[in-house]
Amino acid sequence: MKIGILGVGHIGATLTQRLSAAGHEVKAANSRGPHTIGADVLSSGGRAVTAAEAVADVDAVILSIPLNRIPQIAPLIAGVPADTVVIDTSNYYPERDSRIEAIDAGQVESLWVTEQLGRPIAKAWNAIGSHSFAAKGKPAGSPDRIAIPVAADRDQDRQAAMALVEDTGFDSFDARTLADSWRQQPGAPCYCTDLTREEMPGALAATEAERLPKRRDLAVAAIQERVGDATTNPDAEYGVRLHRALFM
Repeated sequence: MKIGILGVGHIGATLTQRLSAAGHEVKAANSRGPHTIGADVLSSGGRAVTAAEAVADVDAVILSIPLNRIPQIAPLIAGVPADTVVIDTSNYYPERDSRIEAIDAGQVESLWVTEQLGRPIAKAWNAIGSHSFAAKGKPAGSPDRIAIPVAADRDQDRQAAMALVEDTGFDSFDARTLADSWRQQPGAPCYCTDLTREEMPGALAATEAERLPKRRDLAVAAIQERVGDATTNPDAEYGVRLHRALFM
């Protein structure tokens, strides 16, 4: 596939590397220009381009940017053909994204994104931590392969997103519609807990919408406390242990 990726932070960088290595033609862009994208991000064959170039003549566009920047790129996405798959990886964190009244009032994050963009999307790669995504991919059929939930309303979006998840080294799990995607938001049992495909159905079914914001904020506070103390900085697995303790 021809794929354009907007954003090369931790998740976007790994997406560029993994999807290029899987044989896809990948163009990557950020807000600072192609010259600022490191050679390590492009080491598997990805190409650094401008944002406008990234979304031109592609089969799929992946948004790997903070949720509060979605409205800013809406004009760019408006020019993307209707049959192009758009996949969003973002999550809502109020202390980073500023308060979004509709989401605070209970709107599903993915539905807010579709309103801002004015088009259907798929939701994927939002429920895995950056370290796990970068370090824990395995070939299909491997024991204990981590699963990533994928939500979408259009079959073409769901099928494309699930196939690309598999290409990044993880089992894809059909998490149904965007209206159901609150079950993979921060605070949910499947969020950053590195579950297998067999464990995913139970975790999605156990999700309680009213508890998500509090659990999300508890996890943020715990991570900030540990990171702020140079003597107790968490190891790479701390996030998984913390989210399992708080969310499951």
